Amino acid sequence: MTEVIEQQEQNVSESKAVHRSRSGFWIGIIILLIIIGVAGAGFLLFTQLREQQEDLGGELNKGDQQLIELSKQVSGYQSQLSSIQSQLATVQADIAGKDAHFNKTLADFSQLHNEKLDSARKELNSAIQQVQRQLGKTRGDWLIADAEYLLSVANQRLHLVGDVHTTKEALEAADQRLRESGDAAAFKVREQITKDIALLNSIEVPDIVGIYASIQTLEDQIDKLALFLPYAGKELTPSTEVHAHADKTEDKHELLDGLIDKLGDVVTIRHSDQPIKSILTQEQVEFIREQLRVKLEMVKTALVQNNDPLYQATLADAKKWTEQHFTKNADARNFIAELDKFKAIKIHSQFPDISLSLKMLRDISKLRIETDKAVQTPEASAPATPPPAAPVAK
Repeated sequence: MTEVIEQQEQNVSESKAVHRSRSGFWIGIIILLIIIGVAGAGFLLFTQLREQQEDLGGELNKGDQQLIELSKQVSGYQSQLSSIQSQLATVQADIAGKDAHFNKTLADFSQLHNEKLDSARKELNSAIQQVQRQLGKTRGDWLIADAEYLLSVANQRLHLVGDVHTTKEALEAADQRLRESGDAAAFKVREQITKDIALLNSIEVPDIVGIYASIQTLEDQIDKLALFLPYAGKELTPSTEVHAHADKTEDKHELLDGLIDKLGDVVTIRHSDQPIKSILTQEQVEFIREQLRVKLEMVKTALVQNNDPLYQATLADAKKWTEQHFTKNADARNFIAELDKFKAIKIHSQFPDISLSLKMLRDISKLRIETDKAVQTPEASAPATPPPAAPVAK
């Protein structure tokens, strides 16, 4: 039994050993398969890691290139930024210069405005003071101011226009104003005005209106003057010239007279004191007459303006033109005689100086002081009246 049990235990142990050997075999195979799988997985993982590393290296290369390009762009941006900064600095400097110029211009304009304002203020104050002085004047002051204005007008009319008549009226009106003012200091001024009026009365004033009318009448006679040069439509005048011949034989005179009578039916024989150079056209005739009218118009203009040099020069020019282009018949001689008569008239005389009365009136305050001194001096030199005697006590 014991052997059977031992045999059984031995079989069981052998079966267990076999079973264990089979289990170890399969375990080894399984471990080997696991190792192979792990190795394959590791190789696959290594391969993937290597591919990823290569990809990552390419990306890094690309990243480096991108970084290089970015650095280039950044450097370009930096250069642009520096250029923009320089332009900005230039603009700021320009703005600063314009700002300074604007501030200077504004300051100059403000100063000019202030100066104009001060000047206007001074003028306004002066005008206000003048108005106040005018309002404070008496009637005598106004009359003296009016007389001063009339004296100024008289000087202007005499020396600028040569109007003696208006000058006398202005002086007389000024004397009337000074008389009405009742100012004792104006007596010397009135005395000088009287002297000025006496000087003006001694001046011979030409009749400008009458001379102008005479020149106008003379201008109407131009169409009656005959030109010595022939022209179409000219009226023929018989010649009264007596020719002296060296030969006094009657036969020759009769022969000559017969020839002249026969030629009289064909041609007209006329005598002229001036050589005939050409035959005038109707336009030239009108031009000659019109030129003479223009010269007489210039004479009238000089007469109205009291311009004696121009008056004399234009009369001489008109006389010369008449003598050169017109026949010296009775009409031309009368025309030239009228021109000589006008030339003998002096339209602008030497006028006297009447400005002393105006100067004296403008310095009326000095005359008032002198008048006051002259009034006070007799009063101071007069003997004082003795006081009345005191009554004597009885």
